Amino acid sequence: MAPPALLCALCCGLWAAAARAGYSEDGCSWRGSGLTQEPGSVGQLALACAEGEVEWLYPAGALRLTLGGPDASARPRVACLRPARPFAGAQVFAERAGGALELLLAEGGGPARGRCAHWAPGERGALFLQATPHPDISRRVASFRFELLAAGRPELPLQVHGLGADGACRPCSDAELLLAACTSDFVIRGAIVGVTHDAELHESLITVAAARVLRQTPPLRLAGGSAVPVRVSVRAPLRCGVRPGPGTFLFTGWRRFGEAWLGCAPRLREFRRAYVAALASQRLPCEVALD
Repeated sequence: MAPPALLCALCCGLWAAAARAGYSEDGCSWRGSGLTQEPGSVGQLALACAEGEVEWLYPAGALRLTLGGPDASARPRVACLRPARPFAGAQVFAERAGGALELLLAEGGGPARGRCAHWAPGERGALFLQATPHPDISRRVASFRFELLAAGRPELPLQVHGLGADGACRPCSDAELLLAACTSDFVIRGAIVGVTHDAELHESLITVAAARVLRQTPPLRLAGGSAVPVRVSVRAPLRCGVRPGPGTFLFTGWRRFGEAWLGCAPRLREFRRAYVAALASQRLPCEVALD
């Protein structure tokens, strides 16, 4: 009979091989099963992409997931997680210096948009996934998407951005309007053609007829092909009470998990007034082609 140390090495080797086989072709996502994992063991995973997905079937034991590159300069400062529904069978923690853990996602956490983890300079950007005990072997899946953000960038909209730069549901100031037009992931000139509200997800979906897309980084999903105006779906927190209104607006905001989220959205005439005033006082942060 093989000695215990050899058996342990064999088990670890089998788990490592199973973990490697679970990576997607681009190496940005991982899908695996706890049924192949030795009870009580901690599997080691690493994903170096800025966004991806983790899907853990029949969670058992624990996983340690390292995000970002191997060198300190590539380690993330902020990681946002969005759980799939239902999220079951595990909890997800942010790993801190000294081994401390901060809970990010819990089993049965409901329809929340997710959580963001912050790491201080020098901390390793790592997540710790721990299976929750269950008396039966029913199918459970702990799945979530992640995005790594540069420090100082807006996080998930329910945590940071509403209609004001501080997360409050209010119109943006002139300075906020100008900064949003220069730094947002998208800037769209258009009109509101419809608003629907989803009480379960706590969000509103704004359908925008885009006469001109001034910026889209990365590209948004547009409906209508080459037709003008195209239709764009923009989301906002339900608590902001967005309603349809006449006129032309300048929609700005951020892309999170493939969705466009509203930042500042002034009427075009209001933005022009702020733009002209900043230009006259030589305080314009950037040029915006409105015509």
